[in-house]
Amino acid sequence: MALPKKDTQTIVVKVGSNVLTRSDGKLDVTRMSSLVDQIAWLRQHGYEIILVSSGSVASGRSLVKAGKALGSVEQRQLYSAVGQAKLISIYYDLFREHKIHVGQILTMKESFATRQEYLNQRSCMEVMLQNGVLPIVNENDTVSITELMFTDNDELSGLIASMMQATTLVILSNVDGVYNNDNKVIPTVSSGEDISRYIKQGKSTMGRGGMITKCAIASKIADEGIKVIIANGKQDNILVELVKNPDKTVHTTFLPNTDNVSPVKKWLAHSSSFAKGIVTINEKAAKALTGKEATSLLLVGVTKVEGSFEEGDIVNIFDENGRKIALGRSSYSAEEAQRHLGEHNIKPLVHYDYMYMENE
Repeated sequence: MALPKKDTQTIVVKVGSNVLTRSDGKLDVTRMSSLVDQIAWLRQHGYEIILVSSGSVASGRSLVKAGKALGSVEQRQLYSAVGQAKLISIYYDLFREHKIHVGQILTMKESFATRQEYLNQRSCMEVMLQNGVLPIVNENDTVSITELMFTDNDELSGLIASMMQATTLVILSNVDGVYNNDNKVIPTVSSGEDISRYIKQGKSTMGRGGMITKCAIASKIADEGIKVIIANGKQDNILVELVKNPDKTVHTTFLPNTDNVSPVKKWLAHSSSFAKGIVTINEKAAKALTGKEATSLLLVGVTKVEGSFEEGDIVNIFDENGRKIALGRSSYSAEEAQRHLGEHNIKPLVHYDYMYMENE
């Protein structure tokens, strides 16, 4: 499946730790150089590229040895602090050979939690791209703690692709794609198609995720109208071959949903883990929200408010049977919502423009 060709297009390329490291755990600079050459080729052919790169922890682990026994979070902080400096330095030198300027963006999961922080990150990357600077993105492992970390950089790359309204997300791993029960790569996955029966448990050697994470992210991003490709980053010239010889290049493509999804809805689709509260609604309100017409959540239909949230925070919306039916951005603080519970003729608790239904 060829990468799309349009006048303006952004492709997010995610490179996993297993692609960037050798069997001894050290950075594979030869592989990095090849990937940089391919990205330079894509840019020369009119593609805007955002690189989401793993490898900082593996890089740091090969450079320093902890002086005492450290916990998993402390190790991650130490290795990423040292390794990220080396990783970006190598990228800087390699891209400089192609006269490409790069900029480093270190982010955290909580930086996507509020709409303003989300837009600030998007604005930063937009101005970089407009000025010919290639963004290199990674999680800021030095300050992220376990509960607030991304599942892995697959999740981060999905958020970036959604945020930047990318045309395509390419996830480069150390496998050719998603395999079926006959051990053959599935070439295409239709929007909404369930392939969970093919996916085995387990995670990558160097990274935190695995094929379960990749497919979950790929399906979600494809549902938002973005093509997702899972391919083998260790295959020679893989990015160029996906463009020039897609039919002869083994990979899995998740076909995009053709329905238009608003940028706000895309942000909300990834915001469930950021929810600060829960609101429970009555049967009448639940029927209204799940009906065919777009409907805002009015306080007259709310029976209970839980959690501590402020105006603008994300809240999960449950029916009286405990089933989650939606999430959205609250127009009230928890205290204000509790005070106005059941009232008529006031602004909605969640406007339909800022609501994401679970079945969307």
